[in-house]
Amino acid sequence: MELTHKDWVAKAEAIRFPAHALIDGKPVQAISGKTFDTINPATGAVLSTLPSCDANDVDAAVKAARAAFEDGRWSGKSPAERKAVILKLADLIRENGEEFALLDSLDMGKPVRDAATIDVPGAAAIFQWYAEAIDKVYDEIAPTGEGDLALVRREPLGVVGAVVPWNFPLDMATWKCAPALAMGNSVILKPAEQSPLSAVRLAELALEAGLPEGVLNIITGYGETAGKAIGLHPDIDCVAFTGSTEVGKYFLEYSGQSNMKQVWLECGGKSPNLIFADCDNLDAAADMAALGIFFNQGEVCTANSRLLVEASIAEEFVAKLVERAGNFMPGDPLDPASSMGAMVDEKQTDRVISFIEQGRSTARLLCGGNRVSVDGKGCFIEPTIFADVAPGNRLAAEEIFGPVLSVISFETEEEAIQIANDTIYGLAASVWTSNLSRAHRVSAKLKAGTVSVNTVDAVSPMTPFGGFKQSGIGRDLSLHAFDKFSGLKTTWIKY
Repeated sequence: MELTHKDWVAKAEAIRFPAHALIDGKPVQAISGKTFDTINPATGAVLSTLPSCDANDVDAAVKAARAAFEDGRWSGKSPAERKAVILKLADLIRENGEEFALLDSLDMGKPVRDAATIDVPGAAAIFQWYAEAIDKVYDEIAPTGEGDLALVRREPLGVVGAVVPWNFPLDMATWKCAPALAMGNSVILKPAEQSPLSAVRLAELALEAGLPEGVLNIITGYGETAGKAIGLHPDIDCVAFTGSTEVGKYFLEYSGQSNMKQVWLECGGKSPNLIFADCDNLDAAADMAALGIFFNQGEVCTANSRLLVEASIAEEFVAKLVERAGNFMPGDPLDPASSMGAMVDEKQTDRVISFIEQGRSTARLLCGGNRVSVDGKGCFIEPTIFADVAPGNRLAAEEIFGPVLSVISFETEEEAIQIANDTIYGLAASVWTSNLSRAHRVSAKLKAGTVSVNTVDAVSPMTPFGGFKQSGIGRDLSLHAFDKFSGLKTTWIKY
């Protein structure tokens, strides 16, 4: 039975919000005693007060994680034993799905319907996928001559720091933790200060599933203190980060300033969505183009924020898109009828509005453009579309991370490819065409880690996720994610 708005409100009123970090399997407060509030952006209400951890707390977490790794309580378990625990965690995520959906919805403003039907099932599925994969990843024997045996083994790195963003709090934590834990590492997870609640609950359930104490530690706090301390710590072997390109560069600096730890980055994007006149289903393309920019309030690194449409169909297609934008008016995130929720906080709301205000004088506003309230409260912005956007305009060049779409027309395939690639990013792209040759030709020339043809934002645990250029280094998801959290050791035996 689907829950109603009234049902979700009642469950939200009864929920327990975490108010602690978690180190060595125990709930803790910051050594300094400092705290911060996590706020519901839809109402402005304080949900919980959590410890504001800093370098001292990170050091305590690293000591716990290192001890757990070295004594083999997790790293020494067989793949089959790790598999059983992680499968149990996947089951517990499903069993507590409504709670996770509420935690993320209340914490960062996303529609609870999306959290319950997309985010939570996705997180459980990814833990399950990596659990089922770990005992099917084989080591190698190199082709040597007689009398030599060269074994190539994949080993866990040790202590992994994972720093994740606020737009998909549970899912992004899962993308890092599932392969890192499956490989046998210990993990220190720092959720974004805007959305820390589901990460703490995830670690609690991991203990319930049988993950040993010290293997998954949660550090709550700010990027400038807790995040920086993770980047600089000399006994962390690897940092996996998802967030802005600006902060990703900081982690590269932290690595160089400390122990040259591996740094894996999944950073920003400014994904183009190319609509060619030979697309045989413009209605489907318009449906997906709207979803590609307005889903999750546009707070998606792969959001199709640049619409490149062939000039001969531009007027027709944009009219369809403006019509569909009306289906994404923001509403109470706890109402299943709401297709768009609140922006994560006041700072992000102001940032998006500043882009919109600049766009009013440099492009043609087709719809939206206003901050609105729901029941007189909240950080809500209308779905916004600008036409006649010059490729060099800030609207088309910078990552806005909000429900703002820039429409750019093109005349030729070559022009479309040139505009699409004219960005510092290379995370994702979409192409709409019924011409098979064009689909292959254009996809091959787009500088993007994922090109979706006749759909948008195709993501699966079976395929690698990540980008080129300043969108990052390395890949999440798929078996390739194991590359980030393991090292190859050669043992050469002469006999």
